[in-house]
Amino acid sequence: MQSIISSRGQTAVPAKIRRRFHLESHSKLEWVINGDIITVIPIPKDPIKTFRGSLKGKYTEKEFLKDRQQDRDRERRQT
Repeated sequence: MQSIISSRGQTAVPAKIRRRFHLESHSKLEWVINGDIITVIPIPKDPIKTFRGSLKGKYTEKEFLKDRQQDRDRERRQT
C-alpha cells in the first residue's frame, strides 16, 4: 500500500491498515530507520495489557525455576 506525503510532511494511514492494527485518532507510531529502510511500528496504548498472556503455556513455572537454578550454578562456578 502507498500513501503520499503532504507539503507539511503529513501522510495518511490507509483504512485497511488502521482497521487491522486497531489504530485510532492519537495512536502512536514508532519510525525505525535501518539503513535505507524505514519501518513503522504501531505502539499499543497499554503495552502491558497487549503482551499479557502472550507466553502462556510456553514457559512454565517449573521450567523457570530449573533455568534459574542453572543460572545460580553457573554463577557459583565462575567465582
